[in-house]
Amino acid sequence: MELTVVPIEKPETLNFILGQSHFIKTVEDIHEALVTAVPGIRFGLAFCEASGKRLIRWTGTDDALIELAQRNAQAIGAGHCFILFLAEGFYPINVLKAVQAVPEVCRIFCATANPTQVVVGETDQGRAILGVVDGFPPLGVEGPEEIAWRKEFLRTIGYKVG
Repeated sequence: MELTVVPIEKPETLNFILGQSHFIKTVEDIHEALVTAVPGIRFGLAFCEASGKRLIRWTGTDDALIELAQRNAQAIGAGHCFILFLAEGFYPINVLKAVQAVPEVCRIFCATANPTQVVVGETDQGRAILGVVDGFPPLGVEGPEEIAWRKEFLRTIGYKVG
């Protein structure tokens, strides 16, 4: 087996979800889940078909994000993986449960805006995602000031109350 590290190519602040699914219907079902969860959402989705014609299937509501998803899916090249890019102002926290609820979705590797590397294993049969490197290692343990900042930040952006 050969190991390869595939960096996700994207603008710095753009969020994405990388996952694994099991059926061609994934493309349409994730699309429907997204537009139902967040009306007006802008996204691009690409899915690597693992049998049959073995095409990169795609959908979305934003041409640039669709192209970005297609390019990254091709670079990863692992069967049944999908990559979903969300436009600025749309976040995984708002759609992750809807994506996970799609019956074909088997797992989510990451949902992030961080610099990300995908660890891919390749055999004579094909490629598989073995894991992801999401961001950077921690620099320490939060103290009282960092705890206070975290709590205030979450309340300021509306994710916690009181």
